[in-house]
Amino acid sequence: MIDMQDVAYGYGAEPILSDLTLRLAPGSFHFLTGPSGAGKTTLLKLCYAELVPTGGHVSIFGENAAALDRDRIALTRQRIGVVHQDCEFLDHLTVRENIALPLMVAGRHGLGQEANLTELIAWVGLGARAEARPPELSGGERQRAALARAIIMDPDLILADEPTGNVDWEMSLRLLQLLTELNRMGKTVLIATHDLALIRAAKAQVQARVLRLAGGRLSAAGADL
Repeated sequence: MIDMQDVAYGYGAEPILSDLTLRLAPGSFHFLTGPSGAGKTTLLKLCYAELVPTGGHVSIFGENAAALDRDRIALTRQRIGVVHQDCEFLDHLTVRENIALPLMVAGRHGLGQEANLTELIAWVGLGARAEARPPELSGGERQRAALARAIIMDPDLILADEPTGNVDWEMSLRLLQLLTELNRMGKTVLIATHDLALIRAAKAQVQARVLRLAGGRLSAAGADL
């Protein structure tokens, strides 16, 4: 799905990323950890062609990311769900309407999607909050809404950038459960996080590969995680 070979990103003598090699196979589950400022968000942006590498090669679903035009990038991103660190919603729309936005942008809203939308909202535990507005939601509810919006298009790959950074431990475990369930459905999952306790909890639920990004380079994390 994602194949990076000798990737670098940045300018000047000290690039953010350098000599980075990564392969995300279909159905795999990965954690990406490392100190703040290590470049975890940058790596995720390379995975969905928000950024293109300044060196090396990134392949997304078999296509050279650097060669994708705007239309092809839009089509490719329909296969990738991104849960951003800071959830951004349109405050004048309901939770249901915010989650459905990707369908509307893709011209797929209304094509037998209402039942699927209702089922998805219930699956993330927001059935009773579907008509609420984003300012009325708690941090955990916002994160679950963000996850629902990220997967409404039934993507093959899910990228989550610190999805539990602003919620308590109980909600972190709930979000982790949702992500592991998606992996069991065959989705590829990559979670960027600094929360080592979350990674330890995940190991009891899913076979996950843990990667560490530090000094611009990627390596397998130690067994003590």
